[in-house]
Amino acid sequence: MSSLNKAPISNTSFSYFPIVILFISVFNEFDFNYLKIQYFSFNFVHILIFFWTLKNPNHLGYLSIFIAGVINDVIVGLPLGLSSFCYLLICSVTAYLRNITLSPNFINDWLSFLFTILLVNSVQVIILDLIFLIQVDYIKYLINTGFTFIFYPLFFFIFNYVNKKIIVKLND
Repeated sequence: MSSLNKAPISNTSFSYFPIVILFISVFNEFDFNYLKIQYFSFNFVHILIFFWTLKNPNHLGYLSIFIAGVINDVIVGLPLGLSSFCYLLICSVTAYLRNITLSPNFINDWLSFLFTILLVNSVQVIILDLIFLIQVDYIKYLINTGFTFIFYPLFFFIFNYVNKKIIVKLND
């Protein structure tokens, strides 16, 4: 029994970083209204889910992403399951991209991210507007998509650095 190699707690706890950040960002549904910036919003959760399910899918499970979506729906007030569906749609697109990509690079990931968030936001708007008859402000969705696309490179480099640290810690 003593011959089993046990990883230190710091190594295993560091590998839970993506899940912890996912649930913190879902529970802390923040916006920038207190800064008096009317049309500034971006979807951090979409960036987080896209990056981690594309680069290292072992750190974010589909069940935890589904539960985070249900929590987001409860906090924001959307129909139950809509965010979960959108988050899992991001996961399915990244699984497809992971399988067809021979040599990943940043530009391809960034353009794929644009396609993904356009698809997810379009599906969300269609479901909210046509099925649930909820009034949707299309300009806010378009601005949110634009800022989410613009902020992806910043979070890409931050998450890439953290991912390298996680891999190094787990291999120690």
